[in-house]
Amino acid sequence: MILAEPTLDDVMDDARAWQAVLSREKAFDGRFVTGVLTTGIYCRPSCSARHPRRENVRFFAGPSAAEAEGLRPCLRCRPNEVARDEEAISRALALLSDPEEAPGLSELAATVGYSPAHFQRVFKRAVGLSPTQYLRSRRMELASDALSAGASVTEAIYEAGYSTPSRFYEASEGRMGMTPSAWRNGGRGVTIRWTVVPTTLGQMLVAATEKGVCRLSFAEGRQELAGRFPNAELVDGGEDFAKLVEQVVSAVEQPGESRAIPLDVQGTAFQEAVWQELQRIPAGETRTYAQIAAAIGKPGAVRAAGTANGANNVAVLIPCHRVIRTDGSVGGYAYGEEIKRELLRRESERGGR
Repeated sequence: MILAEPTLDDVMDDARAWQAVLSREKAFDGRFVTGVLTTGIYCRPSCSARHPRRENVRFFAGPSAAEAEGLRPCLRCRPNEVARDEEAISRALALLSDPEEAPGLSELAATVGYSPAHFQRVFKRAVGLSPTQYLRSRRMELASDALSAGASVTEAIYEAGYSTPSRFYEASEGRMGMTPSAWRNGGRGVTIRWTVVPTTLGQMLVAATEKGVCRLSFAEGRQELAGRFPNAELVDGGEDFAKLVEQVVSAVEQPGESRAIPLDVQGTAFQEAVWQELQRIPAGETRTYAQIAAAIGKPGAVRAAGTANGANNVAVLIPCHRVIRTDGSVGGYAYGEEIKRELLRRESERGGR
């Protein structure tokens, strides 16, 4: 039985905790510790030590609960340092919340009591982004919010903490296909090439800016695309676009790794962390919403992880279909459960070859 006030909630039970231990899932470090009664030691779920017998194991909410039962921390995985890491991440996120005053990596690490290299690893493992990537994403998020609220591009740039407009454009280069003003103008000034192609999963919409695919969906057409980008110039594909579409169709018909296909997607720092984690799921495998939330350092944000999963604009290329419910059922999918099951089936078959 889980003792004390658990960080394991209703999406996790003893059976799932034991599975996480057997799989040495780092995503669950900090959510609970494994107490081995015969040795008097408690460990992280990901500890590399030989697995104990199941009957000798009890799960505890954290180090304090385990130590209250007389257990001591493992010297190999040092589970008592997880709480310290979480506190450091929390402090760092607070320091990075205001981009104008945000410290650099060395200062940030010194403030929370870590070396820069070690804190970089701790932060990226917890958040899914490095401190620099998080700050860049945070600034972009603030700029987007300011533009949406009606601010001018120049006002939005300075409001987001950029010292000069050139800094903003340097940071956004290669990251977004749409200019900042297009964010609030429904794609004004942006050319989006698009087509609808037949696949074995049904009619598929593919749309892309010069930066990459910005929309991949099923059972949608020009009307739905225009609703998302009402002021963009929508143009029927071309020769270069046809080559991109071939790659996309191949990725759908034989789903697997598709990272070579360029994407033009953008979201909040949280959404981008979720999307990055989705891309880390190997073809043929699945994760639960709880696992995704834990992997980005937000174990309590299961519902938010599901929302970010649903906000994905490029189906299959960012594989949101690989996320299932904790009970093992397939769960919802924007384009229907049948398509989701078929994608998973194909990936499973290819993975078994």
